[in-house]
Amino acid sequence: QVQLVESGGGLVQAGGSLRLSCAASGRTFSSYRMGWFRQAPGKEREFVAAITRSGDSTYYLDSVKGRFTISRDNAKNTVFLQMNSLKSEDTAIYYCAADERWGRLGTIARLYDYWGQGTQVTVSS
Repeated sequence: QVQLVESGGGLVQAGGSLRLSCAASGRTFSSYRMGWFRQAPGKEREFVAAITRSGDSTYYLDSVKGRFTISRDNAKNTVFLQMNSLKSEDTAIYYCAADERWGRLGTIARLYDYWGQGTQVTVSS
């Protein structure tokens, strides 16, 4: 199995940027597809972005396309989420997750196998 620890969250003004990191330990990081999800107060956990094992393909929630970029460094066992042009509606706890399955990149939270503890992102308007 794999352990995941997110970092990089914080308070930022609307229009600003943050870069989230998720460090993995345990089983070989490149064995997993990786995803970022978020959960705002009173709402269900929502898919944000996903990336294949090699990093050659990505998939995004429509509302973050062109603003967020997911990437990974398998040599450093880390996945990133670069968030630009942040909006107040991006405020949430952001989680990274690992997926052992093959096939199309997953957008459903319950299909991911391992989760980090989350990092808070707050965007002030």
